[in-house]
Amino acid sequence: MERMYRVLGFWTGIFAVMLYLGDMYTTSLIFFGQTGFFLLLSYLKLTERMYIYIFGAYLTVFFIGFSYWTNFMMIPGAAGH
Repeated sequence: MERMYRVLGFWTGIFAVMLYLGDMYTTSLIFFGQTGFFLLLSYLKLTERMYIYIFGAYLTVFFIGFSYWTNFMMIPGAAGH
């Protein structure tokens, strides 16, 4: 299970670099933070159950944050399409 956290760290690192190169600095910092978080967790040698609990908590926090952002922070029609 710890290898999957290293895979998540790898892909979030790739996204962070691509976002940085695309001049999306704030988003790239978020992804760099996620990369560090996943890599740190991968070397803790936790039980598989604990890794699943942590991932479930991560998904819950993401869902709440994403739902808040899309409902209260985004302006409808601001994309200009």
